[in-house]
Amino acid sequence: MSTLHIAGGVLEIDRIAPARAGLPVLVFLHQGLGSMGLWRDFPRRLAAVSGCGAIIYSRRGHGHSSPLTTPRGDDYLHHEALVVLPEVLAAEGITDPVLIGHSDGASIALIHAGDGRWPVRGLSAVAPHVLVEDVTVAGVRAARDIFMQTNMVERLARHHDDPRGIFLAWADTWLRPSFRSWNIEDHLSGIRCPTLLIQGVEDEYGTLDQLDRIERRVGGPVTRLDLCDCGHDPFRDQPVKMLQAHAAWLRTLS
Repeated sequence: MSTLHIAGGVLEIDRIAPARAGLPVLVFLHQGLGSMGLWRDFPRRLAAVSGCGAIIYSRRGHGHSSPLTTPRGDDYLHHEALVVLPEVLAAEGITDPVLIGHSDGASIALIHAGDGRWPVRGLSAVAPHVLVEDVTVAGVRAARDIFMQTNMVERLARHHDDPRGIFLAWADTWLRPSFRSWNIEDHLSGIRCPTLLIQGVEDEYGTLDQLDRIERRVGGPVTRLDLCDCGHDPFRDQPVKMLQAHAAWLRTLS
């Protein structure tokens, strides 16, 4: 494991060298309970078939990165997109990234690209959130019940130094009444880069309305894939289709 020291703490990071020069760097942004390790082999497989280099890191509080020291605010995704991610990209010398985000990570990618201050070659948003739906709240509440009633903390401990802390930070934020008004649709019109949108039709945390809203508002070309027999984690439920879709889309960027 490598580490990256930024102003907010120490992040665990993995770097994949490019197979060919002149290609953009893939930057992987994990889901709300994710970490660097929970991407499994997808980043390396995609880097291998595309020739691109890549970085994968765990946000603060996740994986083996520095722990959270203060409660999350309703703007925590904006902080990750507009403060932390720019620091990571600058520290790594990445000026032409392809952002690949899943769930919370997809929202971070959308906010970052939509802000317009930093160049983005392309953006893949998998199971993104642009607003809080009733199904999202119900899904988080169900996950919290499971967490409290089962050994879920032990399973999360395989991937996080503080599994209880990161789970409650995620669940308590999404269940907070003030968070129901969270919405990032005003960022979407600023997205000019090619965008890949993917969501499972059976996603337990969001409906296809999330993709509809993004598709209507972004300013760049959109490629969309609605996956049947797939829930909130297409990387687990449909790994072959995910690899094929990303590889084909990346070829259009080159």
